Amino acid sequence: MHIILALVSAAMLYASSALAQDAAANYPNRPIRIIVCVPAGGGVDTVTRIVANGLQKRLGQPVVVENRAGAAGNIGADVVFHSDPDGYTLLAAQSSPLTINPLLYKQMNFDPTLFEPVAIMTMIPNVLLVRPDFPAKTAQEFIAYAKANPDKINYASQGIGTTSHLTAALFETVTGTKLVHVPYKGTAPALNDLIASHVDIIFMELASAIKLHEAGRARILAVATAKRIANLPDVPTLGEVAAKNFESRAWNAIVAPPKTPAAIVAKLNKAINEVLQAPEVQAHFAKLNLQAAGGSPAEASAFIKQETKVWSDVIKEAHVPTQ
Repeated sequence: MHIILALVSAAMLYASSALAQDAAANYPNRPIRIIVCVPAGGGVDTVTRIVANGLQKRLGQPVVVENRAGAAGNIGADVVFHSDPDGYTLLAAQSSPLTINPLLYKQMNFDPTLFEPVAIMTMIPNVLLVRPDFPAKTAQEFIAYAKANPDKINYASQGIGTTSHLTAALFETVTGTKLVHVPYKGTAPALNDLIASHVDIIFMELASAIKLHEAGRARILAVATAKRIANLPDVPTLGEVAAKNFESRAWNAIVAPPKTPAAIVAKLNKAINEVLQAPEVQAHFAKLNLQAAGGSPAEASAFIKQETKVWSDVIKEAHVPTQ
């Protein structure tokens, strides 16, 4: 009896493996849907649409981008997590639902550690951006002003648990300042209120901030990078003015539902890397001040784990409350 059960089990495993291999060999043979967990117009949405266009050409199937915003990315992530692991429903996300939300939300309907990382699309340094009429003109002046006016400066964020929120929390911790958090649902509404001087500052990605800075509609006072940025040589790093090794970056990744076959993940990864390395995409990213990332699924997985550790430490040190 034990021998028969063992043979049946082996046969089932073989059949399952054969079906998975066949599905991967024929993948894709119908449209692919990429769910973006932020509103249209945000950084990850822009990047995903560029990548989706390139994937469509390389994979020979329509690649449809669908926005499912809300709950700091949890709504869209939840949809993908519970989708069939066949490579036809993917998640494009910033760091929040993949690394930060599990540290802040007591109850979630998905486990982000079980997603299958496909690739990191882009990495973008964060900057300290202030409203155009803010009285402090330099990063040093801003810190001094914030220390002299506790709880009087309000900062916008792209939502609770986003890197813009936690970068501000880290800033408060290392500078001994107290700011007032005003969370928004995404980048666009937060920037609209900053430009209109309804909020004072935001820590956000360079790609969205630099055009406003150049047009005089807002001002970048510091960058959260290890070294100064080439096209902003006069803008100091937060490491220079706030605390050594102060770094923060926004990034965008593609992940697949749990148990998506490795062969499908590998095929998607190869196509995404080809898109990211294409000259026309590189040129498009350069205009948007985006840095193409890429790499293997294993590298994406290691990076996501590393970022989870970084923000876990920030949340503990800043005593950011859970939801």
